[in-house]
Amino acid sequence: MALPAPDRPASPRALLAVYGLFLLSGLTIGTWTARIPAIKERLALGDGELSLGLLGIAAGAIAGMQIVGRLIDRFGSRRVVIPAALTQGFVLVLPAYVPNLPALALALFVMGLSNGSLDVAMNANAVVVERAYGRTLMGSFHAVFSIGGFLGAAIGGLFAHAAVDAGRTFLSCGLLIMALAVVSTRWAMRDDPADAGPAAAGTGEGTAGPAPAARLPRGVLFLGVLAFCCLVGEGTATDWSSVYLVESLGSTPGAGAAAYAAFAVMMTAGRFAGDRLAGLLGPARLVRCCGLVASGGLALAVLGGGQVTGIVGFALFGTGLSCTIPQVFSAAGHRDPAQAGRALARVASLGYAGFLAGPVLIGGASELSTLRHALLIPVVLSLFVAFAASALRAPRRAGRDAGEPAMSRS
Repeated sequence: MALPAPDRPASPRALLAVYGLFLLSGLTIGTWTARIPAIKERLALGDGELSLGLLGIAAGAIAGMQIVGRLIDRFGSRRVVIPAALTQGFVLVLPAYVPNLPALALALFVMGLSNGSLDVAMNANAVVVERAYGRTLMGSFHAVFSIGGFLGAAIGGLFAHAAVDAGRTFLSCGLLIMALAVVSTRWAMRDDPADAGPAAAGTGEGTAGPAPAARLPRGVLFLGVLAFCCLVGEGTATDWSSVYLVESLGSTPGAGAAAYAAFAVMMTAGRFAGDRLAGLLGPARLVRCCGLVASGGLALAVLGGGQVTGIVGFALFGTGLSCTIPQVFSAAGHRDPAQAGRALARVASLGYAGFLAGPVLIGGASELSTLRHALLIPVVLSLFVAFAASALRAPRRAGRDAGEPAMSRS
């Protein structure tokens, strides 16, 4: 795949704005996750009732992703990212003051709608900044999202330790998130759909955005399949890594927590390194190598049978998964700049579905066999990603064949 040569000056503020957007999105999710037990206790919900309530945030996120793609292609990512970012602090507060389960599900649907919209819009604006800089930056953006999640969880945990209720926790963090949103949206790079680039010009859609019936660029759906496979693995590690070490390997709870911590830390570190590696290897080769590392790492955790191999294996699994989603999102956004919003919405929706389905899939498979055997499913999916990595290479366009300047990424 290739990035077009920069067509406008690259603003450091625009770069910082994208970092701010990814940071505040992670803060929102991390803070909410840390205080779920407090919400559960306040509403006296059982596990099954809480699960029903949490479906609201999943449904809202997928709905937001579907709606926002066309809006981005029509109005530009900056105009869409502004309301999506500014509402994050507000929607975080809502679940703390609902009176019952139906109200909680509705509040979480609104939160998911806002966060899903921001997810697609900030990735679309990240693609705009990548084009302005002429190089891959998506890995570091996603790393900052992970850091935001850690910070949000840490802040929420500190408030919980101090016996501060969820309402005041969310109000305090919401103010911080809103401040970040104000600065980030003010500095965000403007993008005019009329300047969507050569791809739009080639289809006669350069001045009005893609027609409602326009087909997505070739290969976008398959990029979504790769995102689904990767996020099945991420969801699996999030929900089952500690359980596997404790229940299947007989490890202590501390070692179980260390397995997920190793996974999360290596995923964040790998994303910071991913942009440089993508420049050296190209996205397709990088994703191929990462798929092999992820598959080998989880296989080590599953087949090694020991506490140390379990922790090391999940660390390698996180390393392998770290660069894949950022590169898939970047490839989708650059496939056709005139339809970046719709492409990212499709890929993000399929990826999010994988994150939700992964833990359920592993749980069902473990009921039929064992958890150790069930964890071989992400091993196979990671291998599939490795062998299908060539899908990240963009199809050659007529403009490029005629001599369009580009910066090689593959």
